[in-house]
Amino acid sequence: MGMTMTQKILAAHAGLESVEAGQLINARLDEVLGNDITTPVAINEFKKAGFHKVFDKTRINIVLDHFVPNKDIKAAEQSKQCRDFANEYGIVNFFDVGEMGIEHALLPEKGIVTAGDCVIGADSHTCTYGALGAFSTGVGSTDMAAGMATGECWFKVPSAIRIVLRGKLQPEVSGKDLILHIIGKIGVDGALYKSMEFTGPGVTSLSMDDRLSVCNMAIEAGAKNGIFPVDETTIAYLTGRSQRPWTVYEADEDAQYEQTIEIDLDQLEPTVSWPHLPENTKPASEGKEIKIDQVVIGSCTNGRLEDMEAAWKILKGKHVAKGVRAIIIPATMAVYRECLVRGWTTDFVDAGCVVSTPTCGPCLGGYMGILAEGERCVSTTNRNFVGRMGHVNSEIYLASPATAAASALTGHITDPREV
Repeated sequence: MGMTMTQKILAAHAGLESVEAGQLINARLDEVLGNDITTPVAINEFKKAGFHKVFDKTRINIVLDHFVPNKDIKAAEQSKQCRDFANEYGIVNFFDVGEMGIEHALLPEKGIVTAGDCVIGADSHTCTYGALGAFSTGVGSTDMAAGMATGECWFKVPSAIRIVLRGKLQPEVSGKDLILHIIGKIGVDGALYKSMEFTGPGVTSLSMDDRLSVCNMAIEAGAKNGIFPVDETTIAYLTGRSQRPWTVYEADEDAQYEQTIEIDLDQLEPTVSWPHLPENTKPASEGKEIKIDQVVIGSCTNGRLEDMEAAWKILKGKHVAKGVRAIIIPATMAVYRECLVRGWTTDFVDAGCVVSTPTCGPCLGGYMGILAEGERCVSTTNRNFVGRMGHVNSEIYLASPATAAASALTGHITDPREV
């Protein structure tokens, strides 16, 4: 029986000729990841288990990004615990203030993760790296602790959904619109513990930033991981960036899929997820009656350079609507710097926006944009659950950077093709 791309990566890392859906395996890890929220828990478990060394100080990544720069004393204590651990064990890839970025934007940018890798992270959006042709998935902090010590993790091999892309994305339509459309189609549990395997001729029309955005939200459909084939776009991104040689895996012709979904990219339009689930999708054009108080453009989903550019093209020379707070958060210091060099930061400020250093901040209701009762936010983040960004009676509408920027100008949900 043939194997999917995900199954081939898992088989190789388990030292097996083949695996099948439902099989329990123990796999070698290429990278282990944690942040300032999840790593302290992992450190506590690491010590409780009696571990005294890490499997490879170059393969463990600790990124302080959620509440950094620290928002309060508790956040400061958590960051200090991470620093102390990184210093004690000589962790090479430790990223603190001034060097950090939002973890799932930073690791691909730095070339730390690469094609063919098997990666775990104590953060659910670790599935982002499937855009590079890697198997990556989120785990709990206990698994992170074990991974840091042993360099291994156990998995149940997932079954798969094949998503065949045809056509190409149209202007003002991005990877974020694609993944919101898919989640709206199959639901938040439509890919439960399955791999979402993207294929088809339409893949070539997606940039790497589009693919990273798509795979980032695979978890919002319940998926174990999302993954794209390694093609010319992937190789161009990895060349001169990847810190290690990569391995290309391809699905077998007779690979087994539980479901095949066909998507015509030509027909996609700007899409928004209404509260309080990512599956509650509608065209952005239907949101004219939804007045908003805040816009957030950033996050591990949409804080990369192409996302900043999409927002800048709409905001430059204009001004956000009266009463709208517009918060722009470049996902890494490299993106932050590039916005400065290109003059985009000045244009954002002139448009009435505030520009932050990299942080997850408002996405999980931490800081830098918390909502009061009754307030509404159009956000390029990945979750719009009740209370996710503040008060339980606030509302989050998930959208692309273009849609978010257009909405900031009008004061209501707006199709970016209309501004």
